[in-house]
Amino acid sequence: MSVEVSARPLYNQSTRAYYASIREKITSLVDEVIRPNAALTDEEGVFPRKNLEALIKAGWGNILVPKAYSGLELDHVAFAIVAEEIAKACASTALVYVMHVGAIQTITLYGNDDQKKRWLQPIDQGLIGTYSTSEKASGGHWWYNFSQAQRNGEDYVVNADKSFTTSAGQADFYIVQTRSPEAQEATDISFFIVDGKSDGITASPWEALGVRGNHSGPISYKNVHVPKEDLLGSEETGKEIVLNGVSPIYLIGLGSAWLGVAEHALELAVNHATRTIHRDFNNQLSDYQVIRQQIAEAKVLIESTKPWQIDLAEQLDILQAEQKAQGVLTLPLTEFKVHASEVANKATRIALDVSGGYGYKKGPIERLFRDARAGIAMGPSNNIAREWIGKNLVGLPLELWIKGGE
Repeated sequence: MSVEVSARPLYNQSTRAYYASIREKITSLVDEVIRPNAALTDEEGVFPRKNLEALIKAGWGNILVPKAYSGLELDHVAFAIVAEEIAKACASTALVYVMHVGAIQTITLYGNDDQKKRWLQPIDQGLIGTYSTSEKASGGHWWYNFSQAQRNGEDYVVNADKSFTTSAGQADFYIVQTRSPEAQEATDISFFIVDGKSDGITASPWEALGVRGNHSGPISYKNVHVPKEDLLGSEETGKEIVLNGVSPIYLIGLGSAWLGVAEHALELAVNHATRTIHRDFNNQLSDYQVIRQQIAEAKVLIESTKPWQIDLAEQLDILQAEQKAQGVLTLPLTEFKVHASEVANKATRIALDVSGGYGYKKGPIERLFRDARAGIAMGPSNNIAREWIGKNLVGLPLELWIKGGE
C-alpha cells in the first residue's frame, strides 16, 4: 500500500489542512492515471479496471477499513473528498469506486472476523467489490426483492435476476441482496458475499447514454452456491444492513461524485468563456453578461453543496465513533443526493450552453452532460426520493418496509 495518511486530528483549525493533504494525494493519482483514460472509457464503454486497480493498490479501496485488516482507517469526510476528486476526471470510475467502497464498508460493519480476513485483507491486491440489489419487478424500490435464497444443507443457493448492478460481470465479489429462505415478505431480505468467479453468474452488456464505463447492467445468478460462511450478518439483519450499512456510504459517495462532475463542468465552462475570442468585436466570450451570469449560477449551486457534503460526512463519522446507527441520516443523505445530482445536471447544461456548438460536439462537456443524467435515475431516483422527503414533512410513513408502500 503506497499511500501513507496519518490519523485525522481532532476537529480544530488543523483539520482543514489535513483534508487538503488528502485531496492533494488523491488528485495526484487522478491526474496521473484516471484523467488520461476518461475519454476512452466513455467512447468504447471500457470498464475502468486499470483505474480501480491503481486506486485500490494505492490503498484508497480500503479507505474506511481498520488498519488491522490492511485498511487506511480514514473517515467519511476523506471518502467523500476522494469520490469527488475521482468524479472530476471520470464519472464512470467514481461510481465504480463508490460501489466498491460501499461493499467493503458493509463487510467492515457486518462481517465477522473470518469474512474480514478473507475479503478485506486481499483488497490491496486489486480486488473489486460491488453491490447487487435492485430487481426489475420492483423498479426503483430496490429494497424490495422477489428473488429468494434456498437452503442447500447448511449452505445456500441463490437464484436472482438483478436489473442494475454496477461493475456487473467485472467485480471480483458481489454483496447480493435477496429474500431469506423462509421470507414471507419482499422486504425479508438477507445479504450474501458472492464470489465473482462462481458458476452461474452471467452479466449482460451495458450500453447506455452516459457513465458508459461503469457497466451497471443486468446480472443473473442461476443456482449460485454460497457457503454459509458468506452469509453477511444473519438472516434477520437485512433491513438493518440496508439502512445502516448500504445506504449511508452509498448516498454520501454518490452525492460527492455528482458534486465532482458539477465542479468539472464549471471549470470547463470558465475555461471556454475566458479563452474564446470573438474577433469581430475583439471580445472574450466572458465579456458578455449573460455568460457570466450563467457560470455564476453554477458556482453558487456548487458552493451550496460543499458544506452540506462535509457536514453529513462528519455526522456519519460521529455516529460510527459513538457506535450509533447511521440510518438516522437516511433522509438528509437522500436530500443531499437529490441536490447534488441536480446541481450536476444544472452545471453541465450551463457548460453546454456557454460553449455553444463546441460543447455540443463529442468531447468532455458533452460527456459530462450525458454522465450527469444518470444521477437523476440512480436509486433512490429523485422522484422516489422526493416522495420520501415529502411524506416525512407531512407526517406520512415512508414507503420502505410497509407492504404496499403505504
